[in-house]
Amino acid sequence: MDAGASRPGPGERLGVDEALAAGRVQRKTVTRSAHGDWHPQPDRRDPIELLRSQDRDRLPKLVPIRYGRMLASPFAFLRGAAIVMAHDLAAGPRTSITVQLCGDAHLLNFGLYLSPERTMLFDINDFDETLPGPFEWDLKRLGASLVLAGRERSFDADASRLAALGAARAYREWMRRFSRMGDLDVWYTKVSTDAVVARVAEMDRKAAKRTRVGVDKARRRDNLQALAKLSERVGGRLRIREDPPLLVRLEVGDEEMETVRALVSAYRQTLADDRAYLVSGYRFVDAAHKVVGVGSVGTRCVIVLFAGRDEDDPLFLQLKQAGPSVLEAVLPRSVHRNSGHRVVAGQRLMQAASDIFLGWLRGPEGHDFYCRQLRDGKGSIDLDIVRTADLAGYAELCGATLARAHARSRNRAQIAGYLGRSDAFDEALARFAVAYADQSERDHQRLADAVAAGKVPAEAGV
Repeated sequence: MDAGASRPGPGERLGVDEALAAGRVQRKTVTRSAHGDWHPQPDRRDPIELLRSQDRDRLPKLVPIRYGRMLASPFAFLRGAAIVMAHDLAAGPRTSITVQLCGDAHLLNFGLYLSPERTMLFDINDFDETLPGPFEWDLKRLGASLVLAGRERSFDADASRLAALGAARAYREWMRRFSRMGDLDVWYTKVSTDAVVARVAEMDRKAAKRTRVGVDKARRRDNLQALAKLSERVGGRLRIREDPPLLVRLEVGDEEMETVRALVSAYRQTLADDRAYLVSGYRFVDAAHKVVGVGSVGTRCVIVLFAGRDEDDPLFLQLKQAGPSVLEAVLPRSVHRNSGHRVVAGQRLMQAASDIFLGWLRGPEGHDFYCRQLRDGKGSIDLDIVRTADLAGYAELCGATLARAHARSRNRAQIAGYLGRSDAFDEALARFAVAYADQSERDHQRLADAVAAGKVPAEAGV
């Protein structure tokens, strides 16, 4: 449940056995096999219309880049079309078992990062659309993304379907384990990279070697690496290196630069005292607009370079615009009136350990933002080199990780009761994933047709 949402008071929580039974009762309302059905409704919203509705609050010059990136493949389309899938899921069968949803749980929104204790963890790493909702919605988005990723790699149909099936099975089995655990035990559960490598090694030793290489690469993605890649020295002054239109510096002395300074000051007010003190010791050096992601392209995003002890002690923060979750169009609105606060609260609830610099603010023009470190050991799966065994293992890892994140919402025993011990839900989820992947391919073609007809602007290759 969302931080600040209606929390059960003392005595209101069901015992484990009662909650398991309550979950089983849910099957009478929504059978597990019903989740496998996907047929677009006669009144289905036009996906292109839904996507264009998001353009109104985006920077116009960047909108063509968003559609250019979505044109790359049906999988890229799915990544950018969270709003489309939200409306589709709302039109289908759903349970009333609520958890804090990621809201955009495709496979590339899982990955590696360093915890505050400097342990490399695997977890969900994107929460722009987070909101309380039916637990199965995250699983359906994950399953569809796995099928489309398999197709992008030209894996056979069975391998792609089995990846979605494996994610659902891992989620179900781990949720059963979590249902018997105490709240603190669930809260302290983490997925370390050592555990990831060990699990992958059980399946494929070569895949384990590739995983270790990926972990080592992520560990090197720290502030010093970012400094070397993203900055330069001009006239003896350190500044961010431009790469238009993806990275464009703000000019010193401009009103916009002063606005960013004010935003950083406002952001510090949302941090715990010790972290606000830490940030206050860094000197503001430079700032730049940055284009990020696929679905996020066009939203306002600024990276800020700070120096601590000296210029060899850098800190990069990212201020990213947060609008209403796409799920808020089909589910109750967030209890947080600031969308940046919504993102931060959802991330802290779902992640095993979160960035110490997470905070939020509202800009002078009414736009909400959240703030985090730009890089801190972050890494994700490289689809260009993924093999069948890699996708299967990664699918199970994502399913287990999603179960851990959902288990924090206290309804874990009801979910476990609903899912049961059989593979009925797993098979249904895999069936849905294949059907919705087909739908995403059709929607991707509709976007391509709209671009070809000049109805949607697109700039490919950026």
